[in-house]
Amino acid sequence: MTTEARGADLEAYLHHLAHERRLSPLTLTNYRRDLTGIDAWLEAAGLGPWTELDAQAVRRYAAARHRGGASGRTVQRELSALRGLYRYLLREGRIGHNPALGVRAPKVKRKLPATLGADQLCSLLDHTPTAADGAEPLLLRDTAMIELFYSSGLRLAELISVNLGDIDPAEAILTVLGKGAKTRRVPVGSKALAAIRAWLQVRGLLANPGEPALFVSSRGTRIHPRTVERRVQAWAQEQGAQRGIHPHLLRHSFATHLLESSGDLRAVQELLGHADIATTQIYTHLDFQHLAEVYDKAHPRAKRKKEEGPQMNANERK
Repeated sequence: MTTEARGADLEAYLHHLAHERRLSPLTLTNYRRDLTGIDAWLEAAGLGPWTELDAQAVRRYAAARHRGGASGRTVQRELSALRGLYRYLLREGRIGHNPALGVRAPKVKRKLPATLGADQLCSLLDHTPTAADGAEPLLLRDTAMIELFYSSGLRLAELISVNLGDIDPAEAILTVLGKGAKTRRVPVGSKALAAIRAWLQVRGLLANPGEPALFVSSRGTRIHPRTVERRVQAWAQEQGAQRGIHPHLLRHSFATHLLESSGDLRAVQELLGHADIATTQIYTHLDFQHLAEVYDKAHPRAKRKKEEGPQMNANERK
């Protein structure tokens, strides 16, 4: 009966995520996987329903996962899913507190994401065959997808969700549906617009009648995430890339190149659709000296002091 009770609560929560919060199918799959795994551990440990668990039980789970070899990042994600479930149960009046709220996963050493250099990536893109070269429809589609990934910093799920009409070519703006069903408007570069125009000229050869998706598979329906990943990897190999390329690497490269050129972390946060600027900070490749120079030039009190007398240098500020 305990298992059935947990299962009923879990299904109710997933229904809430799908129909009230309107999360993407991929995000729902991830929530289901993580919470089902926790449910299996609770069953093996002989513990009761979600509503009877306490913080000690949640800590036991996190510790067991860590001892079992799960990375800190994985445990963080699973605890986040569990906190979400308890927020829902709290909202529904099923519990009086969130037992997962104060439980933290082992610390994760944060790495800068892998990226490609701007010159290297542009060189790969510049060598991609075009419609003028007689390129096949699938190659024109792949080129348009890759250009859009890099042009607008899209997530994989966001690119797949783009429909005909979401791009305003006159304004060079794409309205994209991001995480949590939040929409944002992002610029689309001229190279990406040209690649999309080339793809649209042949899209009708593949797309089923009435299909709204901008990018379709050879079957004529909205392209699948795994198909996009495979096609990006194949494109990289065909272009002679020295390393594997995947959709998120193109997003990483987009963010890194913008930050290196502008240093505007807040603008990049908006373009990426990050709710928390701390998430965007992993892309910061600017050293302290550069940040100190920006501070000296931009902060009004720094300017005033500079006019009044001698300043500390960047090393003295450290």
